Amino acid sequence: MVELRNVSVRYSNGVDALKNVSLTINQGEFAFVVGESGAGKSTLIKLLIREIAPSSGKVFVGGMDVGRLKRDKIWKLRQKIGYVFQDFKLIDSLNVFDNVAFVPRCTDKSNKYMRNRVPYVLQLVGLKDKIKCMPRELSGGEQQRVALARALVCDPALIIADEPTGNLDPKTSMEIIELLQAVNECGTTVMMVTHEHEFVRAFGGRTISLSDGEKLFDEIIK
Repeated sequence: MVELRNVSVRYSNGVDALKNVSLTINQGEFAFVVGESGAGKSTLIKLLIREIAPSSGKVFVGGMDVGRLKRDKIWKLRQKIGYVFQDFKLIDSLNVFDNVAFVPRCTDKSNKYMRNRVPYVLQLVGLKDKIKCMPRELSGGEQQRVALARALVCDPALIIADEPTGNLDPKTSMEIIELLQAVNECGTTVMMVTHEHEFVRAFGGRTISLSDGEKLFDEIIK
């Protein structure tokens, strides 16, 4: 699902954000990507959603050579990816249903699709009873669940969760990771980016560690 082959990224200010990184995340896998600030995690995400191109090397997502994509084809790549942000990025003026429906509306999904799919994904994340609520009426954990439902609504092959527990208390953070694992068990590839090593140690599994732009280790933590 995700493959980097000897990828380096040098920004215009001379910073080497990634240095000859190679890794593979297979379809259906759950992988933690860990590292402190400045390790290269954000650059990795930007590569996968084609916000930037590699300075050298190859990046593949779902078989697509991301670095060679023309601008008018990037939307095809992003339709394969569901993105969960640290700060939720919900639209305050829209209720839960319309926040989740925002992405399929932008991709011209039918009203029938949204009527069926939106309640379904909200049920998956345990929020079907909040469908008419406004974001301000929800707790932080509930808002993150809405963000996860929004990421799932178009049935992506890959979920990228970018520090999804950064604004949550430990108990709620555990619940969000368990939800991501449940999504993964249904066949969706999940890449969770975090600096919170304690959660990785608690859950275990595939862990890719970045440090100063380099891959420090890639192993299964038990």
